[in-house]
Amino acid sequence: MIGAHAPGEGGAWRPTTGCMTMQEFYKKSLLLLIALLLADALLAVLFVHLSQPAYSLSPAARDGIHWERVPTSDDVMGGTSTVRLHDAAAGAMVFDYTLTKVAKYPFAGARFVAKDAKGELAPLDLRKYDTITFVARCTPADPMLLGVTTFDDKVSVPGQLVTYRSPGTFFSCNEQGVHVSLDMRRLTVPDWWLSMMKLPLTSQDYELDKVVQISFGSSSQTPFDVDSHVEISNLELRGHDYRYIVALALILVSGWILFGLWFFRTHTRTLAASLNGRLKTDLPLVAYRQLTVQPHRDEEQASVLKFLATNYTNPELDLESVVAGTGANRNKVNDVLKTELGMTFTGYVNKLRLTEAARLLTEKSTATVAEIAYSVGYANVSYFNRLFKEEYGCTPKAFRTLALQHPPASADPPPKMVGNG
Repeated sequence: MIGAHAPGEGGAWRPTTGCMTMQEFYKKSLLLLIALLLADALLAVLFVHLSQPAYSLSPAARDGIHWERVPTSDDVMGGTSTVRLHDAAAGAMVFDYTLTKVAKYPFAGARFVAKDAKGELAPLDLRKYDTITFVARCTPADPMLLGVTTFDDKVSVPGQLVTYRSPGTFFSCNEQGVHVSLDMRRLTVPDWWLSMMKLPLTSQDYELDKVVQISFGSSSQTPFDVDSHVEISNLELRGHDYRYIVALALILVSGWILFGLWFFRTHTRTLAASLNGRLKTDLPLVAYRQLTVQPHRDEEQASVLKFLATNYTNPELDLESVVAGTGANRNKVNDVLKTELGMTFTGYVNKLRLTEAARLLTEKSTATVAEIAYSVGYANVSYFNRLFKEEYGCTPKAFRTLALQHPPASADPPPKMVGNG
């Protein structure tokens, strides 16, 4: 609220602009904004994490399923290729193998097999995972084959893995280690399996809803009769669940909409309350009225204040006209305003004019802003708009709208300025 020392009570009045309420509002808004940003950041981290599910092939039981490491080779087809597994950390596979060309389709490698507590095959639904990632180290460096074995309801025989679809793809592997990321939805079903199952070569469709094993092994470019060492580490399945991203977007948008609604609604109310208070208790107006109505020992001082109060609407009003109209010298005029009100000549005249303009904006709804500006002594409307916004924190149009939407709590009208009917 605007504060002042009335004449005779010790010192000039000192305006405080009535911004304390608005300052508290902006402080509260800033705190809410910071809290909202922090909440959004935490939600973003959480939902992004949830939108990227990960799964590791651990030997330890998870949901009743464990992944068992099993060597695999062409010995079932009469081959002599050999494989030897080594102990490895969870989600890793380490093995040595030697490929021979005895079998018709030479093959050697190792696989993760999903089994239940009874040691039986336990098909898993891995459809929410679309990528498999791992680090591959091989000595010597050779291309290798990744295979995903999944049960096909149309052609597979339960328990007979050779009848399960085994789409796969090749990946690079060397001594330094290759970071591999493969799309599990874009694997290729091998020709030999399609021929064995008497299916057309175009039968490349498969589902990851009943996966029983993931294998790593030799390729057609693997050299024969060479001892090879393979390390597969950091093996992980990753997916993308966009439902969490959509939910996050909805929550963030809703939060910002609610904050925006609260901000503008509360800002309007707070500003309206501040403006109503200023209209009701504008102490520069009270100060000058008291100084012009009450008797003064200094007649010259009273003459100066009364002249300003009755002529402030004159666009030509300046310091020289006050001197001419009151007979006081220039220094006396400035001393009166500085001593009694703590303001300059220009500041005090603007205060009188803007206070009256505020009253007219609330009482004369049909008058245009330009008409009101002219009536209180401003010949330049743009200049008036700028000064008014600096004084009240909003444009004259916004002030009028707020005043009409939020009338003062008191029924008493704002004081009428002297010199303007």
